[in-house]
Amino acid sequence: MKKVYALLTAFVLTIAAMGQTLNVKVGNVTYQFPATQTGDMTYANGTELTIMGKTFTLSEISSMTVDDTSVTDGAIAVSYNGTSASMTIAGNVAKYVTPTISGAHVSIAQSDDLAEEITYTLSGTSTDGEFYMSGAYKATMELNGLTLTNATPVYSGAAIHIQNGKRIKVKVVTGTTNTLSDASSGTQKGCLYIKGHAEFAQKGTLNVVGKVKHGIKTGEYMTLKNATINVTSAVGDGINCAEYFLMESGTVNISGTGDDGIQCDIDGDASTGETTDHEDEDTGNIYISDGTISITVTANAAKGIKSEGDLRISGGDITVNTTGGGVWDSDDKKTKASACMGADGNVSISGGKLNLTSTGAGGKGINGDGTFTASGGVLTVKTSGNAVVASSSGTLSTVTSSQQLDRYDSDYKSSPKGIKIDGAILISDNSVISVNTTGAGGEGIESKTSIEITGGQTTVDATDDAINSSYNTSTNGSGDLTISGGYVYARSTNNDGLDANGNCYIKGGLVYAVGCGTQNTPEVAIDANTEQQKKLYVTGGTIIAMGGLERGSSLTQACYSTSSWTKNKWYSMTIGSETIAFLTPSSGGSTLVVSGASKPTLKSDVTVNSGTSILDGIVCTGATVSGGATVTLSQYTSSGGGRP
Repeated sequence: MKKVYALLTAFVLTIAAMGQTLNVKVGNVTYQFPATQTGDMTYANGTELTIMGKTFTLSEISSMTVDDTSVTDGAIAVSYNGTSASMTIAGNVAKYVTPTISGAHVSIAQSDDLAEEITYTLSGTSTDGEFYMSGAYKATMELNGLTLTNATPVYSGAAIHIQNGKRIKVKVVTGTTNTLSDASSGTQKGCLYIKGHAEFAQKGTLNVVGKVKHGIKTGEYMTLKNATINVTSAVGDGINCAEYFLMESGTVNISGTGDDGIQCDIDGDASTGETTDHEDEDTGNIYISDGTISITVTANAAKGIKSEGDLRISGGDITVNTTGGGVWDSDDKKTKASACMGADGNVSISGGKLNLTSTGAGGKGINGDGTFTASGGVLTVKTSGNAVVASSSGTLSTVTSSQQLDRYDSDYKSSPKGIKIDGAILISDNSVISVNTTGAGGEGIESKTSIEITGGQTTVDATDDAINSSYNTSTNGSGDLTISGGYVYARSTNNDGLDANGNCYIKGGLVYAVGCGTQNTPEVAIDANTEQQKKLYVTGGTIIAMGGLERGSSLTQACYSTSSWTKNKWYSMTIGSETIAFLTPSSGGSTLVVSGASKPTLKSDVTVNSGTSILDGIVCTGATVSGGATVTLSQYTSSGGGRP
């Protein structure tokens, strides 16, 4: 005993004099004690050695060495090498952690009295390893060139499992590529699972494969800055979190999922509402302010981005593709289909660039239960699937005509729609929206409450109604459609251009509407619900309507018409000193109606020499034109009652 004590005393004096580090190795774990912190070491019972509060049994110590290694307080490094792993632990946190290594399977348990943050740095490669950490104090995890596959789980089926409900900062170290793959069996919730809230940062790349459930799963909120996350396959969602999801920069690429791309749920029983700096927030909201997102989902009824709360987009470059068809939900007794974006709450777009494409049966670009507000950004939506319907037994099939679709109750069908919102729709300011929908029942923009357009640029090409303000008893909506500003192009090849199930108000803006019929057929360019004693009211704006107006309209601003126009030709309409050029469609009702602040002068087959192109090159404002023939216009009257 005296000899051991003398040797230890010599160690202390040596490292103190030289300012070096005492390395105590236990198996594949090395504890590093800086001389400046070590102080007195206690040797007891001839079997135990205590350094900085960490007690070792002498029989477990593989070696003790002194070198000039620099030690960073609060640092734990794990290095993987094939079927083995090694670890270094800074002396100041040694007494607070219990490490276990089995091959390349690593587990660390933090003690409950830990009161300082530990940074775990993971590096190296293993085809059969994992990292498991439990504790109750916030931590940082650095992924520094890590390739880790969990082939035969010891502690968890996840590649990385953080059983810690506090804030976990995940640094994807700049310039590194990291790849994670979980076990093919087990109960893990994700390949990378964090019980608490995860904050991803730095400019590295993280590749994830989820073989059992989700790619990345966090029990609470998730934020992302700078890092690139690639989920190349997952049985469940690519990214699944609760409370809220916030992306401020970086890149997310998701494909090969069995369910949604990104999903965020409310963690508790009810939403807290948005809070200052998101402190203690639990909303199920998704916030995207910048960065790049590319998502492709193929599963039936899957969503590219799905929030249980609101979906708020103020910037970024977002591309979402869905190809899956519909499903019959036997619990809700309802047919459901895919959507590029879905929200149980409100949807707001104030910036960014969004490209949404849905090709599956009944698929939608945006599907929301709350309201939809667009005040900025560029939104492009394309849907090309037919409608999906269910029999009374839940057997699914597709239909290719609106007549077939009309035979089914609403719960037994899902139609392709560009933007489908249960609440009100408001389009304003600098928003640019382009929607193209084909297939049976393919509507462009639909609200079950009301639609108001006060600005922006809205272009819709649809098989069914291009822009439709519907209503149902549960929303208590008016079904009104109001346009008071902006540029609107609404074309339907089989129905109404603008269809209000309440009143339709044209008060301002430039409106180009194309319906498939005439005043003597059911479908018109601009429609209102005269069956319920509603009307079309024209009090202002500039109007071009191919297919006539709803009968019984109130035309405070005079309208003029001609029944002769040529397809696919440029026309010019001059109102006062302003000239507008517009391209006629390849199909549409026979009656052309125009209106402005004064009686327009209309010319056919003109050559457009200049002007400001809007609405995808279909309309030019401030145009200068040459040639063409003047078209004779007569005052348009919309007499009678009821639907034409």
